[in-house]
Amino acid sequence: MKKKLKYRHEMKHKIMNADIVTIKSRISPIMKLDKNASNDGKYLIRSLYFDTPEDKALLDKINGLSIREKFRIRLYNHDISFIRLEKKIKHNNMTAKISATLNKTQVKKIIANDIEFLKESDDKLLQEFYVKLKCDRLRPKSIVDYYREAYTYGVGNIRVTIDRDIKTPINTIDIFDTKAQCISIIENNTSVLEVKYDEFIPDFILDLIQINKCSSTAISKYASSRAYL
Repeated sequence: MKKKLKYRHEMKHKIMNADIVTIKSRISPIMKLDKNASNDGKYLIRSLYFDTPEDKALLDKINGLSIREKFRIRLYNHDISFIRLEKKIKHNNMTAKISATLNKTQVKKIIANDIEFLKESDDKLLQEFYVKLKCDRLRPKSIVDYYREAYTYGVGNIRVTIDRDIKTPINTIDIFDTKAQCISIIENNTSVLEVKYDEFIPDFILDLIQINKCSSTAISKYASSRAYL
């Protein structure tokens, strides 16, 4: 039986870096810091995004299509022991995510378009990715790096993240290249605050992060990275 997708609400907001200390001071007594964070509370996320030769995922985002999807390969803190292929599905302001594990050798093969091993996999997402690579001609397009601080709250399965120092490495699609030159892809002194939750979010959480005082933004890290390529 096909597993039913679990959709969550998602809101994104640009915030000034000067406001981060205030936001953290409000939420840290109530929300738990992500257990995967390092001693300084942050972790590095690197994502390699895929798109068609016609840039379908990029144009769907720019044109504001209500239903869209994108594929990416993601790792954390450059740790090659835990690499994931992710398919993110957007339906209006709701999102769902499906993931599968990969290893470094497999990722290098995918980047080189040596993909026949994917169709032999028992994982449905890897099989789908093979079809997309073959039929839609998905290819690696850009990499995005950023540091994330994440906080969770049990009621409503709420997750608040602060993403800063958002950059893209230039002249490379090698997700394992740690020495590539990087450039910032959002405005100076700006970070991205994301809020995800299941059915509801308590008003006091909104008050703590002052979401009710700022407008949601359609920012896309992938689209921002493509502006420089």
